[in-house]
Amino acid sequence: MSGRPTLYFVRHGETDWNAEARLQGARDVPLNATGRKQARQAAGHLRALRPDFAGLDYLSSPLMRTRETMSLLRDTLAMPEDGVLFDDRLREIAFGVWEGLTWPEIRARDAALARARDADRWNFSPPEGESYAGAALRVQAFLDTLERDTVIVAHGGIARVMLALIAGLPGQSVVQLPIWQGRILVFADDRHRWVPA
Repeated sequence: MSGRPTLYFVRHGETDWNAEARLQGARDVPLNATGRKQARQAAGHLRALRPDFAGLDYLSSPLMRTRETMSLLRDTLAMPEDGVLFDDRLREIAFGVWEGLTWPEIRARDAALARARDADRWNFSPPEGESYAGAALRVQAFLDTLERDTVIVAHGGIARVMLALIAGLPGQSVVQLPIWQGRILVFADDRHRWVPA
């Protein structure tokens, strides 16, 4: 038992850039219709997991897609818009000059850098971007502030970092894990599970 609060992590719903497999990073991209549906699905899963959902803390990345996901989740649960804190440490990992591009476009444009990233995804930083290892420093600082069971709405990269920091998964393996939208990643007692499984 770690004594750490239980965390209910929700990845933002799908955006058009997700559907096109474009790197979003720090860019503000709104949810699409599928993403809005996924946000409401996540609310239903949370209600089933925690009937006392109103008593949880709610924290979100400040980016548009996470704000919208949190708003829809709370609306589905008949909760007020206020009552959410936005934390910059939950922003997606920055992909720098690669934002807006697909991986085939990146491999065609920056082949050598793409190979360097393939060799060490955890530590590699794209030009003007950030590495998972770098993001882990700010995410750990965020986790250290949490004292109560919390719903977190953030990004795929942040979920991977939390899997390394909380569940102890190796950095080089978490960077390849799928992070699903419309589901909840539960962190409890230094373990993790997806709901629905």
